[in-house]
Amino acid sequence: MGLHYSSAGKFPLIAGVDGVGRGVDGKLRYFAQTPGQIGTMADKTIIELDHSIELPDDSDPITVAGAMNPAMASWLALRCRVPFQRGQKVLILGATGSSGSMAVQVAQHLGASQVVAVGRNEQRLAELLALGATETMTLGNALLGVGAITRDVDVVLDFVWGESSVRFMETVLRQRTDRNRPLTWIHIGSMGGEDATIPGAFLRSANLRIVGSGHGSVSGREILMELPTLAKEIARGTFRIDVRATPLRDVEQAWPDVFPTNERIVFTP
Repeated sequence: MGLHYSSAGKFPLIAGVDGVGRGVDGKLRYFAQTPGQIGTMADKTIIELDHSIELPDDSDPITVAGAMNPAMASWLALRCRVPFQRGQKVLILGATGSSGSMAVQVAQHLGASQVVAVGRNEQRLAELLALGATETMTLGNALLGVGAITRDVDVVLDFVWGESSVRFMETVLRQRTDRNRPLTWIHIGSMGGEDATIPGAFLRSANLRIVGSGHGSVSGREILMELPTLAKEIARGTFRIDVRATPLRDVEQAWPDVFPTNERIVFTP
């Protein structure tokens, strides 16, 4: 539909921005396509080798293809957009989706001392405790001010944005023990809307830094430097994710199925 922030709005196009494939040289690679390149939802495509990384032959291509994109969101945010240090406290807003669930695991893996998962799906929140969340909170309760565990977080990974995030930000700032303590709010996703009206008082009354994380705010060079380590962790089973392999010919029937579940659909030739 051309609604993604990276879209050039040119049609027709072959969709898909990343994938795992075997090249003519026989090597298995994870690769990412830049705007204007042929997409990855195809039996074959053309890639730039310097936008790919070689994978061990024993890697599960389905798992790597399904996990890299949602894991990359929080991995790049914590590795490239904030000077994150082991022992800091992380809150994930919108933790019940695929990227949010992966963010819980990434934050825990990178050494967060506290990982607070906030979302609407209570059943899914309970499951996140087994994936590394130290506390969980429903978004509704947090907006009512029942969120003392959020008062000293160092980083917020925000997959929601919109007016819900503004209200939640106000709650966090109001409860803050020390307003001079740095708080980095990283906008990653927009499940709650693209627009968020941030009152200037938020920025004046606390040591608050708001940044975004995604293609553009993180350079292609930085992304390529981070991908090998992330791919290695995924290949060795460090992170858990539900993936379902589906033949590409069934794309029209399978596409709507991604929304009611947390499964990642991976299309195969």
